[in-house]
Amino acid sequence: MTQLTDNIAKFAKLRAMSLQEVALKAGLSKNIIYRWRLQGANPSPASITAIADALHVKKSDLTGEKESAEEKQTVDLKAQIADQQVIMTYEGKEIPKEDLELIKRILRG
Repeated sequence: MTQLTDNIAKFAKLRAMSLQEVALKAGLSKNIIYRWRLQGANPSPASITAIADALHVKKSDLTGEKESAEEKQTVDLKAQIADQQVIMTYEGKEIPKEDLELIKRILRG
């Protein structure tokens, strides 16, 4: 599980989060990631998914496995729904569409 915990640490660092913050945001116990690293434990698929969601990455990014077609479709669908259902405003005024696209590109990197 070294690769998993190393990948979790890498993505946590990119997001300026500690491993404890990641675990809590995922709804897990505060020191669970440290325990996985020290004990070489195998976390449940649900725990890995919760951590991936907390870090806003795909499960395959953490595990190093190839991404399944179903996982890719789910991630794409979540992004489409999120984009379509959010009304962006600033100081009570709707953000113009061209500015909104620029903001989205900046946030996505």
